[in-house]
Amino acid sequence: MRFVEGCDFLEFSAYLTRLGLYVGDGELDRLKNNLESERSNLIVFRENGEIIGHAIWHESNTEEHSKGSPRDVKDREILRGFMGKGREFVELHELWIVKEHRGKGYGKQFFDFFEDYIKRKGYDSIVYYAFDPAAIAICRKRGYQEAYGIEGTGPYGETETEYSFYLKLRKA
Repeated sequence: MRFVEGCDFLEFSAYLTRLGLYVGDGELDRLKNNLESERSNLIVFRENGEIIGHAIWHESNTEEHSKGSPRDVKDREILRGFMGKGREFVELHELWIVKEHRGKGYGKQFFDFFEDYIKRKGYDSIVYYAFDPAAIAICRKRGYQEAYGIEGTGPYGETETEYSFYLKLRKA
């Protein structure tokens, strides 16, 4: 298994469709626009030439993050608590591994890769909102600071508790 920056959007959209993700009206178009405009960045997990997972990340800062969303004030308050006012960071926006490939240690491998990758790009902070118990366990084990848990809606409409995690990367 290897991690690759980006991929052909037709291949990526076929993978998302197989998983039942981004199926709402215009969701794939919005994602494509975000990736093409570089507001978001894509990393795919490949095994035997097939996409078996993905991560989407983007730059943000404590003052602009989630502006206009129903929880924007709470998010900015939490982010300022983590790192102070006016700080830039990387948000690991989405992390997904195909069910058949879960439990193989790929999540841990991804975090090893991603933390180093982001540090090499010159960033020093990562924020990740997680609801999956395995992702939460990985963040806790890796020493991410944890801020809160709130009720939210998961990718299939189910009610879930989402946690905020923050990691200050050590300087190289």
